[in-house]
Amino acid sequence: MSKPTLVIGNKKYSSWSLRPWLLLKHSGIDFDEIRIPLDTPEFKDQVRQYSGAARVPVYIVDGHAIWDSLAIAESVAESHPELWPEDPVARAFARSMVAEMHSGFTALRSELPMNCAAHGRQIEISAAALSDIQRIETLWQQCAAYHDGQGSWLFGRFSIADAFYAPVVVRFQGYNLPLHKATRAYCDMALQDAHLRNWMADGEAESEVLDIEEAGTV
Repeated sequence: MSKPTLVIGNKKYSSWSLRPWLLLKHSGIDFDEIRIPLDTPEFKDQVRQYSGAARVPVYIVDGHAIWDSLAIAESVAESHPELWPEDPVARAFARSMVAEMHSGFTALRSELPMNCAAHGRQIEISAAALSDIQRIETLWQQCAAYHDGQGSWLFGRFSIADAFYAPVVVRFQGYNLPLHKATRAYCDMALQDAHLRNWMADGEAESEVLDIEEAGTV
């Protein structure tokens, strides 16, 4: 079997790419990565070499492409079931909050783009974005009911939920926001993760600057 490959966008900005990358790292899967800079005239043609969807991420296993971050996560979980909580009720809750992250929080995504080079920027946000933040904080607090207190991740041990909310962690440290103490504690813990730190360092070192992804003031 050949080594799998993950096709990603800019590490500085691509929240969709971060999710499966982090999952693969935490699963101990050895993979190659191909980075295709976002928002260039060549981007779609370059990605179409790997997926007709012309979007990142794309996970290539034995010559077969899996696209979309959630599809990749579920595929990885087939051989790494520990990426979902073992308890059926906790697993259902985790799947629900991952699906909500995958399809919702549009105001947060629009107004607070993930930017690994942003640190505590000042920003004015809409009521809709504030509502998204409060909903995320509520979900994170509810997770505590689904594990036995062992471990600091959302469900005790690292899971797909942590991977899917990792871009939110990056957003929360990138902008000056009114967050609960428990929210900041989880973010501080997640930001100490070696894999996430490596991703963010790589992203901050990238030379490309996408104006559309730059928000807030220093």
